Amino acid sequence: MKRILTVCVGNICRSPIAAAILREHLPDHTVTSAGIAAVVGRGVDATAAEVAAAAGVADNAHVARQFTREIGEQHDVILVLEGGHKREIERIAPELSGRVMRLSRWSGDTDIPDPYRKSHEFHEYVFGLIQEASMAWVSRLSPKKPE
Repeated sequence: MKRILTVCVGNICRSPIAAAILREHLPDHTVTSAGIAAVVGRGVDATAAEVAAAAGVADNAHVARQFTREIGEQHDVILVLEGGHKREIERIAPELSGRVMRLSRWSGDTDIPDPYRKSHEFHEYVFGLIQEASMAWVSRLSPKKPE
């Protein structure tokens, strides 16, 4: 699983932050993001970017893009932030269903809520969930160090 796609709704809060965390800790992987109803062309939401930057995570080059079957086919695993995202991807591209998993699969397997247009504190809470879930994937995808 060397090619990872993270997916949320607008591709401006959760999925680009998850992708940035994964990219930082999995330098030998290709990690990108998309949205099922993307705000195409936008960068990371200002509050999400501020919270992430305070934790040392940044993706200043991010540009939101719409999820398509073609984008999904280019990835080994598609990590979604909510169960509804999984259902939408499977509706668009049923053949990808075996590649779609929740970002939180190893940290509770629950939806990570959308912080868009919510308080700074809620963004901080969501960032913590994303970071925990992303690092759980990192621990599974990182090469094992010899003992």
